[in-house]
Amino acid sequence: MMDAVIAAGERLAEALRAENEALAALDLTRAAAMATRKVQATDAFAAATAAATRVGARAEGTLRQAAERLATDLGSLGQQNRKLLEEAIALQSRVIETIAHASRPASHAPGYGRQGRHRPGAQAAALAVVTRA
Repeated sequence: MMDAVIAAGERLAEALRAENEALAALDLTRAAAMATRKVQATDAFAAATAAATRVGARAEGTLRQAAERLATDLGSLGQQNRKLLEEAIALQSRVIETIAHASRPASHAPGYGRQGRHRPGAQAAALAVVTRA
């Protein structure tokens, strides 16, 4: 039973490593494409862990050492993944803000226009953002 937990954990670790590599290279398209693989690996690991817990399976001997090493690796990879995802989100936000700012028409200061009528300030153009997952 613990063999299944370790195998599922190793698949999850590999999925995290691959996504972290893509995120570190700022290859956001490749990272996004890996999301399904990571979710599936996470679900499989959670299911294997729950099944082992239900039957009271415990890692013994060399399996225990492998499980401890895997737990450490998954913790480290998970932290790195979170940090890289936060950085990617921040970068994407800055890109979107830059595009939104650049798409605004040149502003005219509010004041008085022809014939003494009040001239309203410029309004920002409408902006739609579409993302693909």
